[in-house]
Amino acid sequence: MEFLRQMRALGVTTVECKSGYGLEVESELKLLRVYRRLAATQPVRLVPTFLGAHIIPAEYRENRGGYVDLLVKELIPAIARDGLAVACDVFVEESAFTLEEARRILLAARDVGLATRMHADQLTSGGGAELAAEVGARSADHLEFASERGMAAMAAAGVVAVSLPLATLYLGQPPMPARRFIERGVPVAVATDFNPGSAPSFHLPLALTLACTLQRMTPAEALKGATCIAARALGLEDRVGSLEPGKQADFAVIDASDVNHWLYHFRANACRLAVIGGDVKELV
Repeated sequence: MEFLRQMRALGVTTVECKSGYGLEVESELKLLRVYRRLAATQPVRLVPTFLGAHIIPAEYRENRGGYVDLLVKELIPAIARDGLAVACDVFVEESAFTLEEARRILLAARDVGLATRMHADQLTSGGGAELAAEVGARSADHLEFASERGMAAMAAAGVVAVSLPLATLYLGQPPMPARRFIERGVPVAVATDFNPGSAPSFHLPLALTLACTLQRMTPAEALKGATCIAARALGLEDRVGSLEPGKQADFAVIDASDVNHWLYHFRANACRLAVIGGDVKELV
């Protein structure tokens, strides 16, 4: 709850929250139920995503197919039935899930009405971007090692590329080549990847500044990446992400002369007011 309050103080109005830290039935369901409870008790909009396919649990290392069966036959149907998540994510990497395993999981999720997302090509170029396009994923995260073919496929399929510059900063890795994605017609969102392992920061304005300095995005592109393009990645573009008639009134008031100055002159917090769905009661 305190993390969400601090996120709102930075101007954040919507947070995608993923499971994937339990990796067995009860723990995964518990995480998603916690997200549901939080969504009902504080104002920040939460978008739950099932990431049971984060890594193969140790007890299934010699029975990978058994864990994929558990996801496909038990967890995904239960989560869809109970409305605990709106999307399913898979980490495709040599150390996680193969393309074939991911395809099976994502197609099973799609069959029960869940949107699909991917962690793709973070450490190696393994065809994750191409698979994201093949299955019609809403978004693919990381993509530091995506191939030219994968970029072209994502552009043709309309998959959003999600840049996570805080993760590459913490890991000491080259960031996703956002400029190349943009030049090839792929919409690029910007997010924090806030997690206890590789990106222990929820400071979205810092991520936006890094997108400009390390990934050569313009401030306007970075801002769009955290608003209207991020909303598209979450399937919320008809409700939030921009100020237009008919959409919910989500916006932040920033103490800066323009977006260039805001992201150039980095401060701990330049946000003065965050409004969610027209709620202006809480000054930050």
